[in-house]
Amino acid sequence: MTWNWQNADWPNFRYDAPSLTLLERKFLQSAGEVIGAVRHFNEDDSNQLRIELLSDEAVKTSEIEGEFLDRVSVQSSLRRQFGLNADDRQVRPQERGIAEMMADVYRSWHSPLGHEGLFHWHSMLMAGNRYIETIGAYREHEDAMQIVSGRLDKPAIHFEAPPSRQVHAEMENFIAWFNQSGPNGRTPLQALTRAAVGHLYFESIHPFEDGNGRIGRALAEKSLAQNIGQPSLISLAFTIEKSRKAYYSELERHQRTLDITDWIIFFSETILEAQRATLDRINFFIQKAKFYDRFRNRLNERQQKVVARIFKEGTSGFKGGLSAENYISITGTSRATATRDLQQLVEIGAFTRTGELRHTRYSLAWQK
Repeated sequence: MTWNWQNADWPNFRYDAPSLTLLERKFLQSAGEVIGAVRHFNEDDSNQLRIELLSDEAVKTSEIEGEFLDRVSVQSSLRRQFGLNADDRQVRPQERGIAEMMADVYRSWHSPLGHEGLFHWHSMLMAGNRYIETIGAYREHEDAMQIVSGRLDKPAIHFEAPPSRQVHAEMENFIAWFNQSGPNGRTPLQALTRAAVGHLYFESIHPFEDGNGRIGRALAEKSLAQNIGQPSLISLAFTIEKSRKAYYSELERHQRTLDITDWIIFFSETILEAQRATLDRINFFIQKAKFYDRFRNRLNERQQKVVARIFKEGTSGFKGGLSAENYISITGTSRATATRDLQQLVEIGAFTRTGELRHTRYSLAWQK
């Protein structure tokens, strides 16, 4: 098996640039819509939206790698990072570390990429990790760096990265390419092309003992931010996590070749979907704020609890709609009280009702 980095032309990736023109145009148009959607937010709402989007990304980028974090703890750490009011909860090193890295990605988007910046991200990400040898530096172990699955005695090898002795030189070349391909570089690339090539390039080097996927996605967000001239707040990990199998399959397929047009198209379409997800979530945030403005002082404690639970489900809402049984389960109240509460929520315009009898379902009433 020959990997892409073993090719004599490495790292000269080949792709059909004209076939990407429409995708690049769609990205810039959608980026403008995202920027326009948040332009009129007041400072408090802007801060809250930023915390919600960054915390979701932090949780999802970790979930892709099989690490499950507490979202509220990540949000608390992010609020501290941005100098906002935060509670005094105890936060695990993993949650504090990913929050620190996400905040740094957001704040330092315009800075050139360098070894020390990557080491800094890695140190944050690996906070509390006692299972790897090298933290805050490129890997040094003699063993082959392989991505494997299956049985320990008969593993399936999905990819083998360059040996550790080559990593520093490879990263010198990668960093030079990243900075030169930026909008102010000597060989600028368009936004989607640069992010897609950069992500595949970095993941193919796999320079760290652990954390390469999370740092690789952070680099894609830094790349996009530089191309649009401000932090992207794009729901990239959120979108990748939903189609994780396809993401890994395409990554593996294109780590065996330098012909990567299909990879760029796949990753570009993922980014465009992530932009749509971001717009949906911005609209959800706006509707949530409007809902509470209208009904904050008109809901009893049980109703407030149920509304908060529905909002916690995010843009997808309560699967199949809220039933009376759901209401009873969430509040611990009687059926008669649940029926009265739900009827009142419909009467004041907070909920809409569909179906009859045991098929009756309730949803939040969005303001047009």
